[in-house]
Amino acid sequence: MGQFEHADPDLAAVLHALGDPVRLALVRRMAETGESTCSPDGVEVPRSTLSNHWRILREAGITQTRRAGKARLMTLRRADLDARFPGLLAAVLA
Repeated sequence: MGQFEHADPDLAAVLHALGDPVRLALVRRMAETGESTCSPDGVEVPRSTLSNHWRILREAGITQTRRAGKARLMTLRRADLDARFPGLLAAVLA
């Protein structure tokens, strides 16, 4: 699954997705831990709001989702982002 799930994400979509503090915290968490459940500990937002944040990250091409039984696990698409926007993720995570 080396391709983005949506055709040619643009920089504006990625920056919009990373511009929200909750989404940025989710991205930082994935950068540190590798994977995140759909309802990670310590994120204090309603489940429906969290689902919307995950959708925005996925549609921007920042994350990918895999199913493990009933759970959904999200991972950061670091290689894809670095190839498409060199240095952007490193700058955002710094």
